[in-house]
Amino acid sequence: MSKLFLAIALGLSAVCIAAAPPVGAEDYPARPVTIVVGYTPGATSDLVARTIGERLNAAWGQPVLVDNRSGVGGNIAAGYAARTPADGYTLMVGTDAMMTSNVYLYKNTPFDPVKDFAPVIYAGANIICLAVHADFPARSVADVIAYAKANPGKLNYGSSGIGSPHHLAGELLRQRTGIDIVHVPYRGSGATINDLVGGHIKVAFLSLSTAVPHLTGGKIRILAVVEKSRYPAMPDLPTIGETVPGFEMSSWHAVFAPAGTPAATVARLNQAIAKILTTDDVKEKLGVLGVAVATSTPDELGEIVKSGLAARGALIKAANIPLE
Repeated sequence: MSKLFLAIALGLSAVCIAAAPPVGAEDYPARPVTIVVGYTPGATSDLVARTIGERLNAAWGQPVLVDNRSGVGGNIAAGYAARTPADGYTLMVGTDAMMTSNVYLYKNTPFDPVKDFAPVIYAGANIICLAVHADFPARSVADVIAYAKANPGKLNYGSSGIGSPHHLAGELLRQRTGIDIVHVPYRGSGATINDLVGGHIKVAFLSLSTAVPHLTGGKIRILAVVEKSRYPAMPDLPTIGETVPGFEMSSWHAVFAPAGTPAATVARLNQAIAKILTTDDVKEKLGVLGVAVATSTPDELGEIVKSGLAARGALIKAANIPLE
């Protein structure tokens, strides 16, 4: 009798377990969520993460924490995030540099941007511009190219560092036009803009958010943006591609989860973050930072990463940038 009772009890338990709904997207999140960022507090990707996190907290009633793990171009953060449990409780704000350039710039990248991450949502483009010092004679992209051709090897351009999208924008311009320009890498955008404003360099590729505050001082001019399309907030500013056909350098921010995160959880995150990013106040807030907000499906973000890897790989190899 006892054996029969035990068998019946075990059978009923199995049925109950099979019938019970799993703890899934409908219960998510049941505890605090962490967003990992590969840069220091105050960096654009950090501010994107905090903007999203604050509003997820308000929507969910669960704390959303930002974990800054800066260093090695974002590799420390990505390597860490890739190895956290795939349960939706650790996310990462990744950038084009982290997810499409670093594998070609570092000898030991501790993650695979495709295999180790589940794409969640594209958050927006980090607008990069071509700026010149006020006393530099160029008033257009064509003028810069003409000056460089007339003065081969004599025109220096600044960027925020070797392998940064700002550096790669200059390298792409060199490759597309055949001009001989010299890269001057700085340790961050602050040092770059200081030397441009001071006239120590005449040309620089900068994040738009770094350059715009200095326009009123009359020490610099912005000639163009590097993206495929004009920046809606400054529609009179041309793209470099309007002068150099095929030129496009896309810098972006996006949200990722560890590979293996349940599809239902990814879908819920995509829906919640898209709702946040498409509000007017968030678009305005991030627009001030030079981020042109746009969203995507997870699959679309996955394709952005894959196509970016192919494009950056070709560009970096052609530039002969040494591995770190």
